[in-house]
Amino acid sequence: MAQHIALTNQTSDGADKPDAAVVRDALGVGVAVGLSGFAFGVTSAGSGLGLLQTCALSLLVFTGASQFALVGALAAGGNPFTAAAGALFLGVRNAFYGLRLSQLLALPRAVRPFAAQWVIDETTAVTLAQPTRRAARLGFTVTGLSLYVLWNLTTLLGALGARAIGDTRAWGLDAAGPAVFLALLAPMLKTATERAVAGLAVLLGLGLLPVLPAGVPVLVAALAAPLALFAEGRRGGRSPREDLDGSEGNR
Repeated sequence: MAQHIALTNQTSDGADKPDAAVVRDALGVGVAVGLSGFAFGVTSAGSGLGLLQTCALSLLVFTGASQFALVGALAAGGNPFTAAAGALFLGVRNAFYGLRLSQLLALPRAVRPFAAQWVIDETTAVTLAQPTRRAARLGFTVTGLSLYVLWNLTTLLGALGARAIGDTRAWGLDAAGPAVFLALLAPMLKTATERAVAGLAVLLGLGLLPVLPAGVPVLVAALAAPLALFAEGRRGGRSPREDLDGSEGNR
C-alpha cells in the first residue's frame, strides 16, 4: 500500500520518465532473458520431452525457473510428480508478485487474467523500477510481450536444433537458465535475513542432492525460509530483554 501511495504521489507531482527510456530498458531485459529460451528448448528435448511438450511448457507455464526445474528433474530420472511439485513450488512466487503489481498497475478487470500470464521475475523487476504508473504499465507490457514472444520462439528453435547440438552438458547450456535466474535474484538479496535464506537453501539443496530423488531437494530447500525467519524471530525476541537488562544494570 505504501508503494501504491508513493507511486500515485509521484504521478500527481508530475515526475515522469521518458517512454523511450522505459522501452529501452524493458527491451533490454526481454531480449537478454528471452534468448535463454534456446537453452531451455535444447535441455527439454534432451530430457526426453517432445517438441509439442516443450513448446507447450513455454506457452502455458512461461516461468523459466520452474521450466528448468521440471526438465532438469526429469533428465536426472526423477519421478514426474516430484518434478512437477518442485516446478509448481517455484512458480508460487509469481502469485506474490501479482499481489504487488495489481496495486501498482491497477489494470482493468478484463485485462488482468491475460496480464497474469506475464507476471514473472523480469516483468516484476522492470515494473517496480518505474517512477509512475504510466511508466510501470509500459515497462510491464513491453517486457512481457518481448520476453514472451522471444522465449517461445527460441524454445522452438532450441528444441528443433537439439539433435544437431548433441549433449547440452558439453556446451553448458543446461546451466544457462539457472545462471540467468541467479543473476536476477542476487541483487534482490539486500538484507542479512534474505542472504541467510538464500545461503541455507543452497546448502540444503546441494547437500541433499546425492541422497534424495531428483526434484525433492528443491522442495526441502524451501525450509530455509521458515528456519531463517524463526531464528530471526528468536533473536529479535531476546534483544529487547537483553537491552532492558543492560539498561537496568547501567542505572
